[in-house]
Amino acid sequence: MRAVTSSSPAPDPGPPSVDVVLPCLDEAAALPWVLERVPPGWRALVVDNGSTDGSDRVARELGATVVHEERRGFGAACHAGLTAATADIVCFCDCDASLDPADLVPFVREVRAGEADLVLGRRRPRARGAWPLHARVGNLALSRLLRRRTGLRLRDLGPLRAARREELLALDLTDRRSGYPLQMVVRAADAGWRVTEHDVPYAPRTGTSKVTGTWRGTFQAVRDMSRVLQEAPVREGAAS
Repeated sequence: MRAVTSSSPAPDPGPPSVDVVLPCLDEAAALPWVLERVPPGWRALVVDNGSTDGSDRVARELGATVVHEERRGFGAACHAGLTAATADIVCFCDCDASLDPADLVPFVREVRAGEADLVLGRRRPRARGAWPLHARVGNLALSRLLRRRTGLRLRDLGPLRAARREELLALDLTDRRSGYPLQMVVRAADAGWRVTEHDVPYAPRTGTSKVTGTWRGTFQAVRDMSRVLQEAPVREGAAS
């Protein structure tokens, strides 16, 4: 009997249930592990921020959607991913294999259930050198300043997070450098969002950090974030 081959196109899987924004700058070595850990049904949005190691090619070959952002800066890459997203819920995760995208599953569940508006991951180092001392010191100082500014008692300002896309866009985030993650939290607090925090494992990153790998990089990041904390409230008392 002759086999019959259907010429019908594959069924449209429909829109992604969750978009995961992965800002990327020369992360070709880490991408296979990171993309493998993105939960089924979610879409990986790899935002290439000027890589020279073929990261965009690797990401595309592994099935990710690649967004190019020419303007350098962590915030520029994150926001390009946010504006390219179409799913109701958007997550953010570093692309250096220090954080596991699979750990975002309970974050999304909490947002979807209406129990929180913004969920953050508190990094818990699992190996020596995963979180350098200078980076921890800077993070601790910023957490204390954030508490004074907003009243939020957070212990970390880590990059692993989840929230609803339309609400994030409504925050009108303007920082395009290292202050972007903090500005998101500050403006969410000003808008009356419910912000929660959960422990997540933190592993040594693959490659060298472009932001907090040195004291100088950490200082520049803290300076960017300190500038954000000096901003006047944008939506004080507004509902999310």
